[in-house]
Amino acid sequence: MRLLILGTGGMANQHATRFKEIDGVSVVGGVDIDPERLAAFCSQHGIPNHFGSLEEALAWGEFDAVANVTPDRIHHPTTLQAIAAGKHVFCEKPLATDAVKAMEMADAMERSGKVGMVNFTYRNSPALQKGRQMVLAGEIGEVRHVEASHLQSWLVGRHWGDWKTESKWLWRLSKKHGSNGALGDIGIHIVDFTSYGSGLDVAHVFARLKTFNKAPGNKIGEYDLDANDSFTMNVDFSSGAIGTIQATRTAAGQMDQLRLRVYGETGSIEIIYDTGKSTLRACLGDDVHTATWRDVAFDPVETNYQRFVQAVRAGKTQEPSFRRAGNIQKVLDQAIASDLSHADKALA
Repeated sequence: MRLLILGTGGMANQHATRFKEIDGVSVVGGVDIDPERLAAFCSQHGIPNHFGSLEEALAWGEFDAVANVTPDRIHHPTTLQAIAAGKHVFCEKPLATDAVKAMEMADAMERSGKVGMVNFTYRNSPALQKGRQMVLAGEIGEVRHVEASHLQSWLVGRHWGDWKTESKWLWRLSKKHGSNGALGDIGIHIVDFTSYGSGLDVAHVFARLKTFNKAPGNKIGEYDLDANDSFTMNVDFSSGAIGTIQATRTAAGQMDQLRLRVYGETGSIEIIYDTGKSTLRACLGDDVHTATWRDVAFDPVETNYQRFVQAVRAGKTQEPSFRRAGNIQKVLDQAIASDLSHADKALA
């Protein structure tokens, strides 16, 4: 498989590294509007062909698939271009900045017959995969209650750099730069993590979004710091279970932690992904009567990068698909609508 990497910012390094590790995959080109960044990226990863635009790369055309690692608002137009050119697409999340655009992309991909997948990176957690299997196998009985959180702290700590001076962080705080804030950036991850891990679909959302004052006038240079920093949502699942989902960038002491607890009629599981480390615990059987939790073993799992390559070779999309990403985006859109209206919102 010959791969083109579109966008050469920070996450693109992960794509280049992970795809080059897979036998039979060649990263043949890079695209970026910043020539210096493009040259440095291609030199670092040994990529032979450089392009200043997607149009230039498509005119060349000597590749099979595109890894779309552009900013969120650019996913929609560039992915549609790639689909129209007959290319498979592995897109960073979110698929688009709203569900209408995301579903347009899903429809176009499905009509094309090509493979389209979205990089929900936390699907790579073996604890999540094992926990989901346990829930679907009925090991905790019917799910009744779910609680989930995604906690980061880069607004209060400098472990990933100084957000006040670096554009790669500042754009994530600015609506006019295409950001839907914490909801769009990490909310999409924890909603997918929750829904996938519990085996449930969200049916209703009641949400609150919060933007904190972070600078004089809440502005730094060209960046209006108006995108949300934290959110909470109460959800009803289509099964009748209820739950809470929350995320923030202001959780001092938590670099990047996702936690999911799924409580069933006969037991519970807890899945934690914490800055690269996965753990899984369960309270099952007679342990329910003593509230005893035990660690659960799990095996390594294939990554999204590996699954995408397999899907291209087989000619059949695997999950997480464009349509899955579109359905998750619907939850985020309704969370925004709920915050504005102070009302519960149903998913269509």
